[in-house]
Amino acid sequence: MAGGLLGAFVLAAAAAVWWVDRWWTAPLTLASPAVLVLESGDTAVDLADKIEAAGWLEHPRLVPWVMRFRGDAERLQAGEYRVAAGETLDGLMARLLVGDVVVHSFRIVEGSRIADLLNTLGTDGRFTHTLGAARPETLLADLGSEMAPELGAHGEGWFFPDTYSFTAGDEDRALLLRAHAKMRMELEAAWAGRAPDLPYGNPYEALIAASLVEKETSRAEDRAHVSQVFAARLKRNMRLQADPTVIYGLGETFDGNLTRAHLRQPTPYNTYVHKGLPPTPIALPGRAALAAALHPSGAEYLYFVARGDGSSEFSATLDAHNRAVRKFQLNRRRARAAPDS
Repeated sequence: MAGGLLGAFVLAAAAAVWWVDRWWTAPLTLASPAVLVLESGDTAVDLADKIEAAGWLEHPRLVPWVMRFRGDAERLQAGEYRVAAGETLDGLMARLLVGDVVVHSFRIVEGSRIADLLNTLGTDGRFTHTLGAARPETLLADLGSEMAPELGAHGEGWFFPDTYSFTAGDEDRALLLRAHAKMRMELEAAWAGRAPDLPYGNPYEALIAASLVEKETSRAEDRAHVSQVFAARLKRNMRLQADPTVIYGLGETFDGNLTRAHLRQPTPYNTYVHKGLPPTPIALPGRAALAAALHPSGAEYLYFVARGDGSSEFSATLDAHNRAVRKFQLNRRRARAAPDS
């Protein structure tokens, strides 16, 4: 009799193990990929609650019991996880225990302003926001960056344009510190390999010049020539007369139409009014603009004008420049006057 009971118990236990194993390794009932978020401090019971709410699994209340039996109940890693259609509970659990979380990307765009970066970052719900109403003028201090006074404390220009990986819940501060450290590294390398006889006394001035190059052209073949014009003008104590500096100085009041009155407005950034570089960068320059700023073309250019197709016409003399201005302004007037096709 005892032997029969023992045998029945063994058979029942074996059947239970077989059933749990099939349940544990059966596909979850997802019609399409989904996301599971585990918060810091979530327990196996919390996980079961979320699986039950999503309707992915029969008998979700068994999840904590099985996890405890396997010794996994205290090993859950917080984060955001993608759950694929057809994935098994066993496969999902393996990823929850090692923190195989979703990796996101955040792009800082070449030529964007620090204000644009702060706005985009501040409205991205994937980050934990710690900076509040951060301002460009105090951002480096807010981040704890100890900038040498001669290198500038204003945040403009100091964050390297690139695509950065992060996971949901990372602090906005952490991403900015990474971008800042990368810009300092890129600027240091570019400065160390700079061409001789440049009109820049320190890396910060080179960063300012690179931001002007970044905003003036996106054409690879024109960058070194634009840089040459600015370097040559600085050496001759000529005003840079760069429209993007005027626009930057106008700030939010600029409506997209640059007028002659704007060119006379004496903001600190107006290089039609003031000689020399503007007081800070006017954008976030990328690697190509840094390289161009520190390696001008060497051509005898002092002027350039937009052709209207994204390229520029460069001139060595004022007469040649005036002819180019008349030519391309006339072309633009003709284009505006032409009937729509």
